[in-house]
Parts: sequence; C-alpha cells; structure tokens
Amino acid sequence: MRAGLKVVDFGRALRRAKTDRLVSGRIPQPQDIASIFGTGGTTGSPKLARRTHANEVANAWMASRMIVSGLGAGSTFFSGLPLFHVNGAMVTGLSAFLLGTHVLIGTPQGFRGAGVIDRFWEIAAHHRVSAFSGVPTLFSALLQRPVAGHDLSRLAFGICGAAPMSPELLDQFQRTTGVKVLEGYGLTEATCVASVHALDGVQKIGSVGIPLPFQAVRIAILDERGGFERTAAADEIGAVLLNGPNIFQGYTDVRHDAGLWIELAGERWLDTGDLGLVDADGFLWLKGRSKDVIIRGGHNIDPAMIEDAFYSHAAVELCAAIGRPDAHAGEVPVVYVQLKPGASAEPAELAAHAEGRIHERAARPKAVHLIDVMPLTAVGKVHKPSLRRIDDARDGGRGAEP
Repeated sequence: MRAGLKVVDFGRALRRAKTDRLVSGRIPQPQDIASIFGTGGTTGSPKLARRTHANEVANAWMASRMIVSGLGAGSTFFSGLPLFHVNGAMVTGLSAFLLGTHVLIGTPQGFRGAGVIDRFWEIAAHHRVSAFSGVPTLFSALLQRPVAGHDLSRLAFGICGAAPMSPELLDQFQRTTGVKVLEGYGLTEATCVASVHALDGVQKIGSVGIPLPFQAVRIAILDERGGFERTAAADEIGAVLLNGPNIFQGYTDVRHDAGLWIELAGERWLDTGDLGLVDADGFLWLKGRSKDVIIRGGHNIDPAMIEDAFYSHAAVELCAAIGRPDAHAGEVPVVYVQLKPGASAEPAELAAHAEGRIHERAARPKAVHLIDVMPLTAVGKVHKPSLRRIDDARDGGRGAEP
C-alpha cells in the first residue's frame, strides 16, 4: 500500500451514512436522469442513452423476479462484465442489491483481468458463487478450462446476453459443467433486460425466454418506411417493439431519435431494430438485426442461421456472417471464422460442414475466411462494421469459395 493513500471501507461508510437523505441534500425524483450509457455500437457508432431513476429501479425489480429463487441473502453474484455496460451495472449490480445478494467483482477489468477466466472455476468454488452473467464468447472460453475437481454445488446458473448463443454451445456448456444457462435479451434503450428464461421455468433452447413482468413485447409488420401495418401472428417474423416502465427517454443527440418510436393507440413503442417472433407459448425468438439481414436476390437471410451452422463445427471459436455487395445479387453472404486455440481447420472443410446444415440455398455463403482475431466490442460482441471494413479491404487472404 502506498504511503499517504487513503483507504475507505465501503461497508463502514454505509453504516455511518444517513438512510433517509443524501449528504448533498438533493432529493432525486423518479423522472430525473439517473445515468447516460453508451449503446453497444455493433451496427455503427455508439449513441448515448438517457435513463431515469424510475427506468433503472423498475428494470432491476423486473429482472430480479425471474431469478429470485436462485439468489438472496447469503448468495454471491460474480460480476465480470464491465461496469460501464448495462449488464454489469444492472444485472450484477442493482438487481443483485435488490435481492440482498453479495456482489463479487472480478478485478476492475472483470473477465478481462489477468487470470480471471483461466481460474474462474476455482474462483467460483472458493467464493461459493451462486450466479454470473456473461456473453457467448465467455461461455465458449470457459468451456476450454477444465471444470473437473471444483465444487460448483452452489453455482445455480449463468445468464447469457448481449448476443445470441448458438444452441450447440448452450447445450454443450450445460452438459459439461452442470450449470444452467438462462439466455436473455436486452438493450441499453430498455435499461438492460427485456426477456429471459425464468430459473424455475421451461427452457426453450434457441429462444431468449419470456418477457419480464410489465414488459410489453409486440412483433409488428412494418411497411417500407418503417410505419406500422399490423401485429404479427404467432410464429410470424417481424420487428420487435417494446413498451414498459424500463424504456429509456431517448438519446442525448435528438437526431438519433428519428424513426425510433412508433405510436400505437396513444402509447409509444420502441422499435428495437431487432427482428423476431413470439411463439404460441409466449417465448421470444430473435431472428437478427434489421441492419444485419443479408438480402441476396430478393431473399432475406438471417445471419444467425448461417452462424449456427458454423458454430456446430468443433474447431470454431467465433464466427460471423455478413453481406458482401454483389453486382448481380445485391449482396452475398460471406463468413469469417476464428478457430479455437490449438484447433485447425481449412475454410473448405468448414464450408462443407456448414453446407448440409444451411437449408436455404441462398443462405449458403459465397466465401469462408479464417481470421486470427475477430473484432469485438468491449463486452465481447462481434463488431460487424469493423468486419465489413476488413472484408472491403481484403486482398485475397486465406479463404474458400464454395
């Protein structure tokens, strides 16, 4: 410890603090802006989202209802995602506090801290961790670390969000570790979480669970200008619209609000930019981002369909399908693959493996390329704008054209 460095015991400071007022004397109101978070930026430049105290308290309570049976006083929630990201701040922050749960912060760098992923199973056993939250790339990385020999009897579940998790990875993780995975869906504009599998509920692998309490979800068919035409039928793909007490107040730059809201019967709905469907049981299934859809000769192709086929290959660590401009078809799908450490596979082998699992002919990729390091955001999402720039600048590289 450096001489002269003041150390504050957070618990002791809390016990000394007055519980009915802030030291400053300010009285926060529900509609006051509580935070401004940057969006993920996976489809372009990040935007700054304004959220109120009411938004954050509501969403923390809504999310906590889905996992309350697995957490509570005396349990421990491992916090490994950045605290500047809504998942880290809300799921392993405010929601955990509402449940009276201990929060174990895995170094200031979270999962990126030295040794955290390599020793995660040891950390979970030693601190009797009850739950953690992560992204698909984290779950994949944890599978590469031996789990045998660690007492994980207290580890009830892991929450996966921020990006879709392939059904193969989810199933393999649950079978290998014995830890249940609750896949969910959320966005900064919904404060954090919109849907998730309930800990004690039915699990439909491939879906992102059911809407949280008081979270209204509507699948809408929109016209070419983004206007509302009708509500989709069960199992019909459309735009995912959200309404509820957790929906944010808009961006700091109001120009970014253009096309964001849809007015229906006097209520304002958020157009998330995601495509999805709700099945007859009320489960939400994501079908891609509207901006990520690949349009090949009039066929709308969901990149996730292609990516799931590649993820089923044992050597694949990360993959992403993007649209490449094509003079004849408008766009053609191409796939970039990052292999697992120590694994080997040629693009032609990967293409052949995936071809039989992609049932739409138009969705079969025009090219498959290996990439040493997939471009990711700070929380582990594939950054497709960067990947498109890489593809634009390609000079032949190592790849295969089926």
